[in-house]
Amino acid sequence: MLRTMIEHGYTVSGMSCGHCAQSVTEELTALPGVAEVDVDVPTGRVTVRSEAALAEDDVRAAVEEAGYTYEGTASLIS
Repeated sequence: MLRTMIEHGYTVSGMSCGHCAQSVTEELTALPGVAEVDVDVPTGRVTVRSEAALAEDDVRAAVEEAGYTYEGTASLIS
């Protein structure tokens, strides 16, 4: 049975390298239901795929725990 994934887009500032992306990825992946995280360092766009909706406060806390600034939700359309 295929699981339906929800795709969320966020903007994060303060990232400048692969290590930054890894830190954000690790914190977001630890949230319940998160299956995949994709970080685009140059744009600050973070795409999260999860099994359920994510609370914005949880996403903000995870990003801040990684040491970066959560700027809010972002459009998934490029």
